[in-house]
Amino acid sequence: MDQVQNLPPHMQGEFMKNMEQMQMKDSLVMYNTLVERCFGTCISSFRSKSLDKYETTCMENCASRYIKMTQRVGLRFAEHQAMQQKRAADAAAAAATK
Repeated sequence: MDQVQNLPPHMQGEFMKNMEQMQMKDSLVMYNTLVERCFGTCISSFRSKSLDKYETTCMENCASRYIKMTQRVGLRFAEHQAMQQKRAADAAAAAATK
């Protein structure tokens, strides 16, 4: 993200707008995936307007697990990216000393 500062001001605004759009799209995809997965797993019939106790508990547990899994994957991805950046910086430093 430091490289964004090197962009001209009009491009910085465009870049940030694109980032916000991507984040919104990712949020909607995650929400839709959660709803599809948990609804498909937990809801088996349409007997009444409201969910029964089992369906409510199942939906809450499913949503909780999905959100925790998504957060964990995000953390692992960030760790992997940081490791890759460190390796690239170390390789660049080693190449510069030769």
